[in-house]
Amino acid sequence: MRKLLLLLCFFIISSTSVFAAKIPENVQEYILKNIPNTDIRFDGVIILPDNTIYLPLFPSLFSDINKLAVKESFPANKELSDKPDIIIFNNDFVLMKVYTDGKGRKTVRRLANPPLQIRTGLLPQDMLVPSGLFLPENIKGVIGNLKIDTKNEDIIKQNVLESYEVFLAGSEEIENPELIPELKNKTLFVTTNYSKNIQVLDPPEVAPKYSLAQKSIPIDLKSVNDGKFLLVTAYERPFVDVISVADSRFIKQINLGSLPEEILLDEANNRAYITSPKASIIYVIDLKTMSLIQKIRINGHCEKLILAEQKMFYVDKLKNDVWAIELNNDYLLKNLGRFPNISSIAVKDNLVYLASRTKSRIAVLDYSTLGLVSEFTTVNKPIAMQIWGDYIYILGAQNNVLQKLNILNGKIIGEIELATGGFSVGFNKIEGTNLAIVTDIKQNKYSVVDLAKGMVLKTYAMTVPINKVVIANKVKLFE
Repeated sequence: MRKLLLLLCFFIISSTSVFAAKIPENVQEYILKNIPNTDIRFDGVIILPDNTIYLPLFPSLFSDINKLAVKESFPANKELSDKPDIIIFNNDFVLMKVYTDGKGRKTVRRLANPPLQIRTGLLPQDMLVPSGLFLPENIKGVIGNLKIDTKNEDIIKQNVLESYEVFLAGSEEIENPELIPELKNKTLFVTTNYSKNIQVLDPPEVAPKYSLAQKSIPIDLKSVNDGKFLLVTAYERPFVDVISVADSRFIKQINLGSLPEEILLDEANNRAYITSPKASIIYVIDLKTMSLIQKIRINGHCEKLILAEQKMFYVDKLKNDVWAIELNNDYLLKNLGRFPNISSIAVKDNLVYLASRTKSRIAVLDYSTLGLVSEFTTVNKPIAMQIWGDYIYILGAQNNVLQKLNILNGKIIGEIELATGGFSVGFNKIEGTNLAIVTDIKQNKYSVVDLAKGMVLKTYAMTVPINKVVIANKVKLFE
């Protein structure tokens, strides 16, 4: 009886490890040494820089080894850098290359007499395999309970004609200015208030190439892992949807149990923070595994979440209280006080800047003492702030201007005219550059601002209504 229980426990542990499979460290090291910049996806799929795909097979029991090496390959005597059809390592881990056969099917190499490591191996049970994958009959046991969709049934890519409102088709022709170098090899992901779909554009094009169909109107979206994935929250959906950009598919749904809204990234620590105002929770997502790892209980209905100086700051939108969460102090909550209609928060050197949209004023607090350091009038309807060095840029929605403030002496340097003639709604940095974009919801335009020089570089227009714009590195699409 005891032996039976031990075997049962072993089976459960083995099944669980394959279900939530992680490629062994020594295999990952081998892959990255042979072909740098390979993407080892969180669900186990291995994608080489040229988009060659390998599927991993986990053995029922790993063999003990001193050093990882290729035991067998098809064709014979090959390393991964040769991109063989099959590699079997000496720990019995297997890699199988996906290719397209003469019938247009995604498949793997068929062997008349597959080695034992292939016949008894198992694909990760949470893997999203290529659509319509066809496996030879003599190795179909590797599937386990894994679902393989028929060809293209789960692709969310739609053509341009279906991607935005018909009434925009008759709009005047737009000629955008030349593309600035910093936007080369970038992709724009755009949400609107008129469609569920996420529009995908190449700057400086005015119309989408295609759109990504969604199940509900998005609330927020962020690009992660060097542009490979989109995280999306949407109305009335208790999930964070993870979209693989390369193959235009929902690759995972992270079930949170309550309705999520804002997404805040901390890619330096491979985390995303997701707010759920109604539940008074901030969810923590591990960006390596795309899984929920923690729930942070907070006070109030969180919005305007930012990350700065080992703390998160937010506004309780019901009571107008401003709160801080000390990340390195066991998530201690600290109430900074109640302020009218806070539209944006910025933090620099222990000073907290709070912009009031209705009062058109900014209050400056000392975080340590909670004392009011200063207060001053700013641009009409300030809705967003960005810190750059010793300066804060403040976006005024009503007059479409950016005000530049010197943090060191509290003096206003001047204002930058956006000249879009509409109503600005967004102000976000472009990661890895000294640039930010300001979006205009009324004129369907976005301006690229150089924060270092304090000037507008270019303004581009679109044929779609703009709500949010995310700029990400362009990734190579699968066929």
